[in-house]
Amino acid sequence: MFSKKLFGQRVFELRKQHNETQSALGELLGVGKGHISEIERGNRTTSAERIALICEHYQVSSDYLLGLSDDPTPRKDQGRT
Repeated sequence: MFSKKLFGQRVFELRKQHNETQSALGELLGVGKGHISEIERGNRTTSAERIALICEHYQVSSDYLLGLSDDPTPRKDQGRT
């Protein structure tokens, strides 16, 4: 089940692991530092497009980021041409 708190915690942990500031992540997503702070505190979510950008940027699965899985490894595209 989706939890804003877990989502925020995972965004925070990924950002810290990559030594990025809230401002840098906000710039990537086209939002302000305050928006990132609200996400990390579990008070706010973001759009599907921004979630996809976060996943791509940190190379994690959306299921992991959304708290639906504890495996951060993104699945490889299978059978796509």
